[in-house]
Amino acid sequence: MLVTTYGSAVFGMEARAITVEVSVTAGLHYFIVGLADGAVRESLRRIESAIKSNGWNMPRTKIVVNLAPAGLRKTGTAFDLPIALGVLGASGQIKDPERLRQYTIMGELSLDGALRPIQGVLVIAEQVAREGRGLILPAENAAEAALIEGLPVYGVSSLREVVDVVCEGGASRFRVPSSAARPGDRATAPSRTVIGGAAVGGAPFSSAAVESTLDFRHVSGQAHAKRALEIAAAGSHNVLLVGPPGTGKTLLARLLPGILPPLTREEAIEVTRIYSVAGKINPGSGLIAMRPFRSPHHSSSATSLVGGGAPPLPGEVSLAHNGVLFLDELPEFPRMSLEYLRQPLEDRSVNVSRVTGNLSFPASFMLVAAMNPCPCGYRGHPDKNCTCPATLVGRYWQRLSGPLLDRIDLQVEVGPVSYAEMDAAPETLPGAVTSTAYVRARVAAARARQSDRFAAHPGLYANAHMHSAHLHRYCRLPAGASGLLKNAVENLGLSARAFDRVRKIARTIADLDGCAVLKTEHVAEALQFRGLDRQR
Repeated sequence: MLVTTYGSAVFGMEARAITVEVSVTAGLHYFIVGLADGAVRESLRRIESAIKSNGWNMPRTKIVVNLAPAGLRKTGTAFDLPIALGVLGASGQIKDPERLRQYTIMGELSLDGALRPIQGVLVIAEQVAREGRGLILPAENAAEAALIEGLPVYGVSSLREVVDVVCEGGASRFRVPSSAARPGDRATAPSRTVIGGAAVGGAPFSSAAVESTLDFRHVSGQAHAKRALEIAAAGSHNVLLVGPPGTGKTLLARLLPGILPPLTREEAIEVTRIYSVAGKINPGSGLIAMRPFRSPHHSSSATSLVGGGAPPLPGEVSLAHNGVLFLDELPEFPRMSLEYLRQPLEDRSVNVSRVTGNLSFPASFMLVAAMNPCPCGYRGHPDKNCTCPATLVGRYWQRLSGPLLDRIDLQVEVGPVSYAEMDAAPETLPGAVTSTAYVRARVAAARARQSDRFAAHPGLYANAHMHSAHLHRYCRLPAGASGLLKNAVENLGLSARAFDRVRKIARTIADLDGCAVLKTEHVAEALQFRGLDRQR
């Protein structure tokens, strides 16, 4: 007897329907065909134990499982459940197996028939919604799948419950309401998003800024660095913090997510899709509502940073999408890994090429990097002597290529904090930023001006992402700034890319000031954040 069920396989950021055909005939042995990896081929051993544990019989005949289309490689353990139901249906142990065609069924089986959560659920749910079937999957994944509006989602905990849903009239008991909100989400006006042809939304959604016990008021001194972070957050610019140990570089970087505006629903869906594919959503969770902050160790490989592997999965640059990627001790990362960052920084995506096809992962993130000025860390320190020879300092900086540094908009020197600054109350420091909430409000206002400006340019939402045509239209230099920039190009050796980035920074500074046009003082302040060009 031949029974057909449906599963789904994730390839990059998309899912494709997989037809699972199970045939039980006279003979011996089990076979799984259709370009299945080792985990899929092992599934019949888990399925046999699960079937017996729940009171059914594993057929002692020839079982052939075909996963179509056969040209696509199938990986992972999520095909356990559709294969098990196919075996039960083909062996006549469940009634009306034709009803299996109404659902896409995915889940990993344990030996006692319980279900374990799987990854890639959100993109699978989008694909199933487009095809008009219901989705049966482990209960721990149900909230994630229920983000797709109108999709019939059934969260089950065991093989026995799946049979109850499909064949014994128990579907209503396991139906999960659509658009399940994540616990803790605050209610705001309803919104609706369409991703991949499937509607996402309908339920009230509210993102929240990253809350932390740390505040800008708790950072002594460093007014220049705080100002740089405010500009970076307002325009989505990349930042490099250079200074001796103990000056607060890491603390400043960790404060940045707190001043970024909350995620929109569209951004939250994008982030959730990436984390779903990567298998990094906690079981039982739904929508990710806070901006990511990723801080990989400097021993991370190039693949873990930019993505890839077998099968290809998102890397840290994609996990930081719509958020912050923090690279501490930047020169300690392998040079090749850092060079791989150049394309994502420019294109805001990662393209992975394989023999079987090309995959693309989104990677629109803010890069925040920190480093010492030399190997010992005390070059230029007012009180401590640097012990590094000039040749060693040169080799240290050569670990960072010019093209990479050109892609970092704000290059900030973070100096040591004096005793007077450490001892003074934050509000008495000259030029000090008052609090995280105050800065966040200023950043939100600047981002709103950019949103209005770029309303006619889909996909463009921040000054850092402007191209040449946008610069000519929105970043016209005032008369007094041309000579200033000419001197900067000649004295600092600014490249054409760095020149454009100065104009983008100036545009962000003007937005923070509420100015529709650039002024000379905006350009002058922007040039202060390119001082490291002269030192290299």
